[in-house]
Amino acid sequence: MVEQKKRIALVAHDNKKRDLSEWVEYNKGLLTRHELYATGTTGKLLEEQLGVAVHKLKSGPLGGDQQIGAKISDHEIDLLIFFWDPLTQQPHDTDVKALLRIAVVWNIPVACNRATADFMISSPLMTGVYQSLRPDYEAYTGRQLEDVIA
Repeated sequence: MVEQKKRIALVAHDNKKRDLSEWVEYNKGLLTRHELYATGTTGKLLEEQLGVAVHKLKSGPLGGDQQIGAKISDHEIDLLIFFWDPLTQQPHDTDVKALLRIAVVWNIPVACNRATADFMISSPLMTGVYQSLRPDYEAYTGRQLEDVIA
């Protein structure tokens, strides 16, 4: 179950930090009511801008994307807002794909651009408790070793 106070991960590639900063400023009132997580430089920027504590992880290329992915896997993140730059090659592109993949695996909402983030944050589901359908991977994790190597 996703509680009323959401745990939101905010990530932006360098060319999208300005977009995220503008979006955060516009949505400041709502965002400051939630628990925020961010990678490296983005976290520092948002903390100064919002005037609230932000859980700052490592920079994306230094493992921050993977840290957020781990938090998603551990059910510690409820939504991911990731303003990524599809036109610029990223040195950690595989980490970016892995982060987006893990968000889908665990069925959490993901916004990869401003329009989707606007729709997501303005949803009535943002202000109440939401019964998320988290996948049950018990059958997958409970497989017998013989089934895996067969």
